Amino acid sequence: MRVDALVLAGADNKGKLQAVSSCEYEALIAVNNEPMVSYVVRALQNTESVARIVVVGPAQVGEVIGAHIPIIAQGTSLADNIKRGVDYLETDKMVLVVTSDIPFINPEAIEDFLERCGDLDGDLFYPVVSKEANEKVFPNVERTYFQLREGVFTGGNVILIAPQVVGDCQEMMKKTVALRKKPVQLCRLLGLRFIIKFLMHTLSVAEIESRVKTLFSINGVVVISPYPEIGVDVDKPSDWQLAEDFLSRQVTENDSCATEQVEGLKNI
Repeated sequence: MRVDALVLAGADNKGKLQAVSSCEYEALIAVNNEPMVSYVVRALQNTESVARIVVVGPAQVGEVIGAHIPIIAQGTSLADNIKRGVDYLETDKMVLVVTSDIPFINPEAIEDFLERCGDLDGDLFYPVVSKEANEKVFPNVERTYFQLREGVFTGGNVILIAPQVVGDCQEMMKKTVALRKKPVQLCRLLGLRFIIKFLMHTLSVAEIESRVKTLFSINGVVVISPYPEIGVDVDKPSDWQLAEDFLSRQVTENDSCATEQVEGLKNI
């Protein structure tokens, strides 16, 4: 599956991240001396299954990612920004939507998600990551978890969506974004029976997918990803510190590996 990608980079820095940066926009907050959006765009550029990339956000983003990637002015909501980006792309193929606050994202995680989606039939694909997988890579991260029949999960920060249903998804996306950190209230959208099953930890992925199709006429599919990098975002100081430490350590390890390779070549 080859898709176009849309990066959402228009969020104002009006939340908890003001404590670590005075940047006007969250996408431009530096982690290990590089804006978060740069990590996301680079990961997409290095993903074989991604064709075009567009960014919805302020003009300042273009100054850090380069003039070769189109920048579309942001609207008033996340749902509006998705529609703006998809309208610009003018495609009838699936579009990968990625938030700009996941600097851990890498091509392997993206390719794996797209491959899993390619084997399924749906209008909208949403990844979730198990708590076990998440804490194996990021043991100290604070995430919102929810328990289903299949296990304990946290939500991802990408979606794969069919352009033809974007208009129909507007209201649903506004509600789910507003309640994304409140699983019980989010489940309330599905109805009383689903709240009870959720609280009893007996609600299944299949039941959620079926209910979403009934309520919104959208064939939504939940995809279990083994890559926590697809879900861990940076929206508070502790997340920023985790990213700062993790990515700086990664750079050090890569530099060390490169040095060892050079020394090895010298000895040949």
